[in-house]
Amino acid sequence: MNERDGFEERLRQARSKQGLDTPPAGRGKAPQSPWGFGLRAGVEVVSALVVGIGLGFWLDRWLGTWPWLFLVFFVMGSAAGVLNVYRLFNPRPRSRTRSD
Repeated sequence: MNERDGFEERLRQARSKQGLDTPPAGRGKAPQSPWGFGLRAGVEVVSALVVGIGLGFWLDRWLGTWPWLFLVFFVMGSAAGVLNVYRLFNPRPRSRTRSD
């Protein structure tokens, strides 16, 4: 057993002793109820759109290129929102092993 394995074992024992062996709810986990999924999906799409539209509008006003950057960032914000919802419904499992 190397030094890292010993540390992991001591950390696991300390967490279980303090009742911290389960990760806190709401961190990196998908919502469990249909309302939770719907609310999070809506927030993901709306927030990505607001950021994209706001950034495009601001850049267009600053550079005087109306409406081109607004349209580009609107499309990018829409794509980001859809991608976030896709990731919400199709989460990738995290690998527990680390390659050093």
